[in-house]
Amino acid sequence: MSPMRPSSPQSAPSPQVINPDGAWCWFQDERALVDPEAGLLVVGSIASGGAPEDVARRGDLDLTVVDLASGAAQVVTLHPGFEADDHDVPALWRRPDGRWLAVYARHKSDDLTHWRISEPGDPTRWGEERTYDWTAHTGGRGVTYSNLHEIDGRLYCIARAVNDDPCALVSDDHGDTWAYAGKLFDRPKIGYVNGYARYADGPGSLHVLVTDHHPRDHDNSIYHGTIARGRLRDSTGRALEAEPFTDPAPDQAELTTVLAAGTEVGGARLGHAWTTDIREADGRVAAVMTARADHQAAPDGADLGRNVPVPDLRFVYARLGADGRWTLSPLAKAGPGLLPHEQDYSGLAAIDPYDVDTVYLSTPIDPRDGSRLAHHEIFRGHTADEGRRWAWTALTDAAENPGVDNLRPIVAPGDPSTTHLLWFRGTMRSSQDYDCEVVLRSTPR
Repeated sequence: MSPMRPSSPQSAPSPQVINPDGAWCWFQDERALVDPEAGLLVVGSIASGGAPEDVARRGDLDLTVVDLASGAAQVVTLHPGFEADDHDVPALWRRPDGRWLAVYARHKSDDLTHWRISEPGDPTRWGEERTYDWTAHTGGRGVTYSNLHEIDGRLYCIARAVNDDPCALVSDDHGDTWAYAGKLFDRPKIGYVNGYARYADGPGSLHVLVTDHHPRDHDNSIYHGTIARGRLRDSTGRALEAEPFTDPAPDQAELTTVLAAGTEVGGARLGHAWTTDIREADGRVAAVMTARADHQAAPDGADLGRNVPVPDLRFVYARLGADGRWTLSPLAKAGPGLLPHEQDYSGLAAIDPYDVDTVYLSTPIDPRDGSRLAHHEIFRGHTADEGRRWAWTALTDAAENPGVDNLRPIVAPGDPSTTHLLWFRGTMRSSQDYDCEVVLRSTPR
């Protein structure tokens, strides 16, 4: 990797703490949204109760509503004591009638998808909670994640459900009621679960970026396709034989391979890949993935499973060309696995939803010079040549907040004039146990 010359520290206001106890996973869309007309930002999170003063909030499923003009933030609890697990954060959707929709599920501990609808234009006041029971389809094996996307005029909630594959509910009344739509992909299960998917809206299409299985159980490749014009298509636009959400559903390996297991990028052989983010802006599509660098698996697979040290994770940037081919570029080092028992977790990265040449990432390895940092810090990267070189700016500093990790950035869509960057900072011991606060940093573009 040949980075551009490092830029100087960015002059900007300090981030604002908007929720003293919260964190999120990264397999939900959208986790944060801006209503530009009302000047409100809404972000979902789960309280862990990791600090002694927050024990009573353990498992609260929260929305933080920020008045962007005044900076005032209000934490609204949609479901007290829901479950202390960051996998449960809600997906958000702004309805045509001005109401907000929030959809959420526990982490595979039951078969229910929950949803609530706000009062018109007011995400601080919400109607009653309702649920959809997947048991008839899952056989009682649990449901996880919520992703809200409109496809061909219908609203879908895509979750991990039947056989732990990506599946969906569908609504024709903007989320008032839901029905089972079907499976998006289907394949024999290996290990814990099947494909981990990220989704992104495009003009008349929905992008899907998906793995084979969990990276600790399988040497994953990553695939891309779209749902467009009533069909599931690969990156070239070729329609697969199966229609979306029909039985039998296709295997995701029928899509275009973006990152094949064993591919060399930036001088490292990459494996056990995981999806991180995908966005389309101005007709350009980019993705970020993580993978283990030069990981040597034991011949009998004995090193699979938890608590296997992974010292070197990498961020990989990919751009989709007009011919349907993907170009891979090394983005940055992501450091060792974030948690001993989740060796493929990283600090994560987010693509700017309005500029796919700009990314924000969390890493303990300074991308400007490769030096090791005491904790994860947030960096902004920009490329002028589709990912071959990057100019980096540090957005957090250990001197300002010593002893904490800055993790899992989100750039909230909805306001093209301003970059609303969110992350959480503190100490993370597991997805169920952390002492972290949610912060917001808004800057004009």
